Amino acid sequence: MSSRPVRLGPRSIAALVLVSVVGLIAVGWPLFADAGSTLTDHAADAPWFFALMLPLLIAVVVATIADCGMDAKAVAMLGVLAAVGAALRPIGAGTAGLEPMFFLMVLSGRVLGPGFGFVLGAVTMFASALLTGGVGPWLPTQMLAMGWFAMGAGLLPGSDRLRGRGERLVLAAYGFVAAFAYGTVTNLYGWVTVGGMGQGISFQPGDPVRENLVRFAAYVAATSLGWDLGRALLTVVLTLTAGGALLRALRRATRRANFEAQVTFEAPGRALQGEAPHRTHVTSEPE
Repeated sequence: MSSRPVRLGPRSIAALVLVSVVGLIAVGWPLFADAGSTLTDHAADAPWFFALMLPLLIAVVVATIADCGMDAKAVAMLGVLAAVGAALRPIGAGTAGLEPMFFLMVLSGRVLGPGFGFVLGAVTMFASALLTGGVGPWLPTQMLAMGWFAMGAGLLPGSDRLRGRGERLVLAAYGFVAAFAYGTVTNLYGWVTVGGMGQGISFQPGDPVRENLVRFAAYVAATSLGWDLGRALLTVVLTLTAGGALLRALRRATRRANFEAQVTFEAPGRALQGEAPHRTHVTSEPE
């Protein structure tokens, strides 16, 4: 029996597109606000963003269940992986961006698919914030960025064909690039809300988007490039060294859980032939 990522149905795709569009607007709208607008206080919108994001995350889960028939086993695996990821994050916290949880998110998103990966990334970031005391107005942006990070791994091609060293190389390359992308999204929140920086790197409300993006690039290079590089390199090293064993373990667990098994019932008439009626059969994909 082979294990494939939890498939995306039309409801799942619609829910993911909706939460991603809302997230992009919530993260990037200050770039387009007027200089005199009161909406440039990006920190003030965090509670509303969080309140909006939670039902959207639930919508992704419900849509995935409706499309694929996932059951309590999938929810249990989500909880276990989120707990492991939350426990891994404090190991390297404050040490040059060395956060091993990113490696787990890449591999989990790859095995379990983009919808499951998005929810896993967001839930893991929320759980780790509770564990480390990192709850603040920045948390919704971190949840969204981590959801995209894990979802992207599930969208990589060749999920049912590419295996072995080639797959680990692809995942390592993705993890390297996506680690910088995660840092870029989360930096955008801090850049907009933190004042008192130099003129060449600070956010200027109402300025043309192009000029602000140049300042933002300078801000990232000056404040977090080294941190993002540490995160990216650790993700690459762990994916290449321990990725094979973890991918096999995740796929074995997925096969045993058999999330998308279809249950069928024999016709009652077969009881006349000496067999028990209504026998349940679970069908699954061949290996």
